Amino acid sequence: MLVWSSWAKTAHCRGLCGRLLAMVDVTGVGPATKHRERDIRRVLWVVLGLNIAVALAKLLFGLFSHSVAMQADGIHSLFDGASNVVGLIGMWFASRPADKGHPYGHSKFETFTAAAIALMLGVAGYTVARGAIQSLHGQGDARVAVASFAIMISTLAVNLGVTTWETRAGRRLGSEVLLADARHTLSDVLVSSGVIISLILVRLGFEKADGVLALLVAVAIAYTAFSILRGVGRTLSDAARLSASEVATATAAIDGVVECHSVRTRGSENHVSVDLHLLVAPDVTIERGHEIAHAVETELRTRFTQVTDVVVHVEPAGQPSSSSG
Repeated sequence: MLVWSSWAKTAHCRGLCGRLLAMVDVTGVGPATKHRERDIRRVLWVVLGLNIAVALAKLLFGLFSHSVAMQADGIHSLFDGASNVVGLIGMWFASRPADKGHPYGHSKFETFTAAAIALMLGVAGYTVARGAIQSLHGQGDARVAVASFAIMISTLAVNLGVTTWETRAGRRLGSEVLLADARHTLSDVLVSSGVIISLILVRLGFEKADGVLALLVAVAIAYTAFSILRGVGRTLSDAARLSASEVATATAAIDGVVECHSVRTRGSENHVSVDLHLLVAPDVTIERGHEIAHAVETELRTRFTQVTDVVVHVEPAGQPSSSSG
């Protein structure tokens, strides 16, 4: 994207400089965005189905064997499914095109969705901690059987596969929702691992092991929720996402650029917007200035693959800067 700022006071430009504070869109939003949103929704639907299957297996066998630990783990797995539903709703909002009220689109709904998943993760951690405390006070009742281990190990394997697949998909698609949901599923892996270890220790005679390990798992879940919220906070607070000096260095190396300054970046970790100012020779024509700005955008998108939007302000060297930063 090119923003033509106050231009040189040369004869061929003087008559235009007051009228050329206009935007020429060179970014072009292609079908890749729609494909990305479709792929994210597809991943969430698959994960939702697997999470429901895992939760039902734990809950039904937990009820059948009167295992409080497995029932609690099943409830926690239901939170994974609920987070998938939240993710699907959030992606529906995020995929809506830009409109008059939202000229920059609705992509931040994806960030809001990640925050909602973190809050749900916090609720799950609280549920696990409460069950752990009840177990430590003698209110828990874990009955160990061979089938208990079979169910827990099977569902653990499913969750490990889901976490790995969803994390890779989240990185490939640059999706905060998928990465947050993968962390949520990873917390289920931690809970299931804790349940398996506690079942082993209970069978060996350590009756309080169930509650102690569950508390440790609750702490791990809380930390995961905090890490997600920390990432969300960086996005919503418009924290810098790229090194301003690296962006300026890459830009200054382009033919025709005299200097680059006032570099600003923001956005999510994988969808970064860049705003910068260029100084070019005073005798450069408007057409040539546009070419330089386009070259800058292409270079930044190539070097920093997370960049999705670039706004370039072109100014003549030797003139007072119009930058506010």
